[in-house]
Amino acid sequence: MAFVDRIHLTRKITRARQRAFFEKNARPGKTLDIGCGNDLYGDLFPNRVTLDIRPRDGVRVDIVADAHNLSMIQNDTYDTVLCAEVLEHLHTPAQAIAEMFRVLKPGGVLLLTTRFIFPIHDAPNDFYRYTKYGLRHLLHSFDITELKEEAGTIETLAIIYQRLGFQCETLGWRPWKILWFLKAWLVRYCGFFITKEFGDIRHLYEEKDILASGYYVVARKPLGSSGAIS
Repeated sequence: MAFVDRIHLTRKITRARQRAFFEKNARPGKTLDIGCGNDLYGDLFPNRVTLDIRPRDGVRVDIVADAHNLSMIQNDTYDTVLCAEVLEHLHTPAQAIAEMFRVLKPGGVLLLTTRFIFPIHDAPNDFYRYTKYGLRHLLHSFDITELKEEAGTIETLAIIYQRLGFQCETLGWRPWKILWFLKAWLVRYCGFFITKEFGDIRHLYEEKDILASGYYVVARKPLGSSGAIS
């Protein structure tokens, strides 16, 4: 498996583009990093307060709290809320989103990434998957300035194959994982097979990227919307 690592077959397909999303949207203002986890993007937000549900080894956690209840934080406190790969792990997402809205200043920005077509991960605390339509509904109180797919249909299949390599035992022998990683690499180059996609089996509604591994969102709290969602 060391050889597989050396030729980058196990490099996560979308990690670089996720970082690019946060680099593009990095802001110097006061930032609340919800579910800071392993602190992948902390260097991009210099004025950051970290929050997680429990202490983390080797990671600074300023506030230990549940994202569903941020009552220790006053209204209209933060310029930015960072929520990276957390939303799918929240059991009552509308409640958590309402809290994020409340602690943002008017005009403040929520930067959010989450999963759509993706395996169970961090079990058992993995609750939901989101379509772009579901995200627009959940974030209806925000002004959404960007909502884009992380990966298109064919590349999402490649991501699934790669996750099978990461998360599954194959024929009882670890080196067989290379089959999934090779399949992931090959599938990425098969996008030309799909010429059109539809949101229904009768082909009445043309759609873009019916499979997406996840979404990246930039959403702004409207000016004049002080405090909680009304």
